[in-house]
Amino acid sequence: MNITKPLLTTIIAICITLLGIALYLQIIEKMLPCPYCVLQRYAFLAVSAFCLLALTLQGVGRRLVSTLALLAAVFGISVAGKHVWILNNPELTCGIDPLETSLNKIFPAKLLPTMFRADGICETPYPPLLGLSIPAWSALWFGIFILMLLVVLVRNYKIQERDLFRSLN
Repeated sequence: MNITKPLLTTIIAICITLLGIALYLQIIEKMLPCPYCVLQRYAFLAVSAFCLLALTLQGVGRRLVSTLALLAAVFGISVAGKHVWILNNPELTCGIDPLETSLNKIFPAKLLPTMFRADGICETPYPPLLGLSIPAWSALWFGIFILMLLVVLVRNYKIQERDLFRSLN
């Protein structure tokens, strides 16, 4: 049984749901995104876009694009980890810095400012959701995506290896 497509589809659905939750927290709960929040949003968007593209490909193409999704998830968990670290060290700040200014000047921030404009402060102590901070939840989901994408990559490698072996016999 090939579990690649269901895994990729699940990742896409979760990423879109998480981006929807981010918008809910921003618009309804008035939790403004900081630069690290926006970078995590970009990572969720990249993971879902690469997974969607991987659904349309097979073989080497799917492995390549799945690897790009994996790299986006690794980037996301790195950013989320740094954000968790900042929250645990409130004397540090990301504040209004070159990262925020740069992020707010790029095309997506101008096209979709509600989603990609950084207006918040990284060390703002928003209440935890089910015991975890928002960036901790992001890190958890990126970690799950990394594991799922590794399964996709290993599974596709084994399928291609098996097909190659069959063609040689």
